[in-house]
Order: sequence, then C-alpha cells, then structure tokens
Amino acid sequence: MRVAVLGLGKMGVPIAERLLNAGHELTVWNRTPGRAEPLTKRGARVAVSPAEAVNGAEVIFSVVFDDAALEEILFGGGALKAMTPGAIHVNLSTLGVACSERMTIAHRTERLTFVAAPVFGRPTVAAEGRLAIAVGGPADAVAKVRPLLETFSRKVMVVSESPAAAHGVKLSGNFLMMAMIASLSEGAILCEALGIEPKVFLETINEAAFQSPFYASYSKIMLNPPQPPGGPVALGEKDTRLFQEAAREFKVKTPLADLFKATLDHAIDKGKKEEDWPGTYYQLTRASTWRAE
Repeated sequence: MRVAVLGLGKMGVPIAERLLNAGHELTVWNRTPGRAEPLTKRGARVAVSPAEAVNGAEVIFSVVFDDAALEEILFGGGALKAMTPGAIHVNLSTLGVACSERMTIAHRTERLTFVAAPVFGRPTVAAEGRLAIAVGGPADAVAKVRPLLETFSRKVMVVSESPAAAHGVKLSGNFLMMAMIASLSEGAILCEALGIEPKVFLETINEAAFQSPFYASYSKIMLNPPQPPGGPVALGEKDTRLFQEAAREFKVKTPLADLFKATLDHAIDKGKKEEDWPGTYYQLTRASTWRAE
C-alpha cells in the first residue's frame, strides 16, 4: 500500500522500518528531518511537511507524543485537509479520550476515517515486531489496516468500533502499568529493609505469583534503567494526566492515579523529566519511604 508515517521518534522509526520490510511504499515526515536518513537509504521518501507526506497515501500512521502534537500536525500543518478522501488515518499514540472524539468527527467531516490503534510496548519491542495493539474504528477500515498493523505487532485486539474507546483502554492499561511499578517498588523496598536484594525479591515474586513477561521486563528496567530512556517520566506523567481527565469526564474517582501523578510531578520538579520513568519512580519511592518513621 501507499503508506505515510508522521513522527519518527523512538517508536516511529522501528514501526517505519517494519513497514518498509513488508514492502510498502513509504513516505515519512518528522520535525527533525535527520531522523529520516536511515529510512531513505532503504527506499522511504521524505516529505518536507505533514501535508506533503499524506498526499496520495491510502493509510496514514501518526506516532506523536501527545494531543497537542497531533492537532498541530493535522490542523496547523495542514495534514488533515491534504489527505485524499477515503484515506484511513491510524493513530498509534496514546491520546486523551476527548481528543480522540474530536479527531473522529474532524475526519468524518473531510470524508476520511479515523482509527485508534494505540500500542503497548517499548521501542525495542516495536523493532522486534512484538507490540500489542488495542484497536477502535469502523470494521471495514480496521480490516484494511490490520495487515499493516500485523507487520509490527504480535497481537491486534479490536476492542470497539469507537476510536475513543480504544484510547480509553490504552489509558487504563497504562494506569495498570503504573500501579505495577508502584506496588513492585514498595514491595522491593520492604524486602531490602529485611536484607533481601531487590532483584531476588522481584524475580521470586514474579515466579511465585505472576509469571508475567511484563513484570519480569519492568523489574529489570526499575533496577537498571536503559540509556537512552525507553519511556521518560514526561510520558508517564502525560498518560496519567489523560487517564485522570477521562475519568473526570465520566465522573469516576481515581485515588491511585492521583497518587501516581503527584509522584511523577515530584520527579519533574527534581529535573528528571527525561529520565526513564520506572527506574525514577522506584528511586523516588525508595528515597521517600526508606527507613520512614
């Protein structure tokens, strides 16, 4: 297919590479053009603007940081008006529920289709083609883009025909990941006080109770944050804030998310905005609770 990718950050580049490997005709755009250079050597065309990138594409993928970045590309950058009628725009990022609803309406007005396909997994997982994807959108559009999604995922889960619902699933999933890190942090800190190495506790509890690759992976990240960071504190703060906003819209209380958000805000105040969030969360929790009176 003729495919465009908007956004070549840590997640966008491996996704674009997987699409190229599958033989699709790819056009890419990024605010920093230099990030596209490795892709051009493999046959991708680099556009000078979002509008140029989407012109003539059958399917457009957006992989951006937040709501504001997507709105700037689509409206400020002219990409929405430049899309060919009938094209499908698949957003792979984590968006707020309200923003997803606005996007659905805006695309419908232009005779386009908006599909939500937020991904679960880190950039290294994307490079291996093992992301998990929660999809929301019209059945015919989802059927068309599914083979593309499968080039960089291990599992495509259609959760609703509503894009906003899929983004709600992603926000709730990210909240559970935050809860996992918070609970593992406190458990590891208590065991350390008892003279048990955090690594031993984390490996033992996963084997005994969870047997989860996510617990195993994030346990390692907590104790040995990757460089460069796979997921910065700023990303965790944004996702938690969007979860809170969606909950407020539907009058749902979020006491745990409120606690997590306060910790992430504290991390940002301490200048750790770009550091890896699981490791930072663990270290901040350890500093605040270790030998607490």
